[in-house]
Amino acid sequence: MSYVLWVVQGLLALLFVWAGGVKLILPLEQVVGPFPLPGWFIRFIGVAEVLGALGLILPGLLRIRPGLTPLAAAGLVIIMIGATAVTLAGGEVLTAIMPAVAGLLAAFVAYGRWRLAPHRRAARPSVLEPGR
Repeated sequence: MSYVLWVVQGLLALLFVWAGGVKLILPLEQVVGPFPLPGWFIRFIGVAEVLGALGLILPGLLRIRPGLTPLAAAGLVIIMIGATAVTLAGGEVLTAIMPAVAGLLAAFVAYGRWRLAPHRRAARPSVLEPGR
């Protein structure tokens, strides 16, 4: 199960780095979706997507605060719920499938890293953890 989660995490990280990067790099006129959103909000979502992508990979890879991975995935679920709702509000039903699927995969990662196959504890104990 851990391998499946790593593959899904990697694919989602690539997707969100790309999507967030596009929102941060391209001019706002080119990033307009089916429903007009303020420019600052689009940039904010881009930053959140890139940080969420990093949160999917880095904590488990570096074994520093691995409990952040399911939190990053849950944050991306919230973003994808919003993206699906905005896309549906714009009248693009078929286009809403992509953010819905990405949200479901992020929910799978969140649940998987919380319950099914959590990352092992950090390689060295934290100074902040009592009793270790």
